[in-house]
Amino acid sequence: WLPSALDVALYDFQPILRPRWPKVIRSISRSGGKIGASPSTLPAMSDAAPLSHLRILDLSRVLAGPWCSQLLADLGAEVIKIERPGSGDETRAWGPPYLKDAEGHDTSEAAYYLAINRNKESVTVDLAHPEGQALIRDLALKSDVLLENYKVGGLKKYGLDYESLAKLNPHLIYCSITGFGQNGPWADRPGYDFIIQGIGGLMSVTGEADGCPGGGPQKVGVALVDILTGLYAANAIQAALIEREKSGLGQHIDVSLLDTQVASLANLALNYLCSGVSPRRMGNAHPNIAPYQVLASSDGHFIVAVGNDGQFRRFCEVLDLPGMADDERFASNAARVRNRAALDAAIEARAKTQTKQHWLGRLEAADVPCGPINKLEEVFAEPQLAAREMVVTMPHPTAGEVKLVGNPIKLARTPVAYRSPPPLLGQQTEDVLRTIGGLTDEQIEKLRDAGVI
Repeated sequence: WLPSALDVALYDFQPILRPRWPKVIRSISRSGGKIGASPSTLPAMSDAAPLSHLRILDLSRVLAGPWCSQLLADLGAEVIKIERPGSGDETRAWGPPYLKDAEGHDTSEAAYYLAINRNKESVTVDLAHPEGQALIRDLALKSDVLLENYKVGGLKKYGLDYESLAKLNPHLIYCSITGFGQNGPWADRPGYDFIIQGIGGLMSVTGEADGCPGGGPQKVGVALVDILTGLYAANAIQAALIEREKSGLGQHIDVSLLDTQVASLANLALNYLCSGVSPRRMGNAHPNIAPYQVLASSDGHFIVAVGNDGQFRRFCEVLDLPGMADDERFASNAARVRNRAALDAAIEARAKTQTKQHWLGRLEAADVPCGPINKLEEVFAEPQLAAREMVVTMPHPTAGEVKLVGNPIKLARTPVAYRSPPPLLGQQTEDVLRTIGGLTDEQIEKLRDAGVI
């Protein structure tokens, strides 16, 4: 199949369609199908997934960038993951644990890598090699989005920075994720989630209060800043793509871990901006709501999250604390927050008189928000997660199968799709270079012999 003269004319004069054509042609080459000459048939070529018409060239690695690109891939985008020949994304080696094969032996795929790289195609390219740079440049011309998390200016020496690529493909959305952003006195500093949690204030409000056992700064147990940055980046990319439908132009997106961390302080940031007083670590308590905390029962801990006065009255009835809901010290949330110490003393003493299951059963029956504190084996045994399909099993080329955490987005008409497991290093290199790059088998072999791929 070759494009007609009309196709070529539309390709030239409707630039917004341009990045999509190579993907359509690639789809045809794989399926053996045909399409008509009119670009109006393009939407019918797409899969049901919302972003199936898009191609993402992913030069990112570790967590924030791959988290972003996996979300876009789950929503249907074709994601080409560029990795370093021989070693690939650093997280491939961030184990143990590793995925095990049928005999129980470790494979080369660390669990960390598996968590954030499904629905992608792995292509190995050496960016330090001029021919490798040329390959990336060609793929960027045929992509809708380029995602990268190099240091500021790190890709400029390869001619792969936004300014260089935008001259060749003015429709390209180019998203840069860095620790501190593209400008400012800290722009050149490397950024890591742990460090950003400290600089950005999260560790100042996480952990037991100073003076309590175990008190002091504490990071969140998961790399939350990286994950939130990936989510912000995915939102920004989709916003830029929607704007491109109107203007026909791409743009540079600048997302930083520090900006994301500060923005995600949410009500705590506004508590400070409104009062001038820095919030302090409060363990599991809430600075603006009470009781909203962990309570110790006779055999373990449970959570209560009382959000209004009606819930507090029912809470007092369950704990058999007569008169407390009418006590002026506790009758409103503001009063409870001001008299937190007296409130805590009363409810903590009462909670210790019964088991956690006793309290959870009675609180649930009274419609008071509460819950257990689960270990992960308990989390994944919960029937609610099974009902929500939050664990998916996919075939895997070396392990036979792999279990992955499902996507939390539930679209009724165009659901997310689990098309392929996290790829082996360089698994799709030849296919991508052949079908998108237009290279022959001989050219690919020469690049491999030269160490370019």
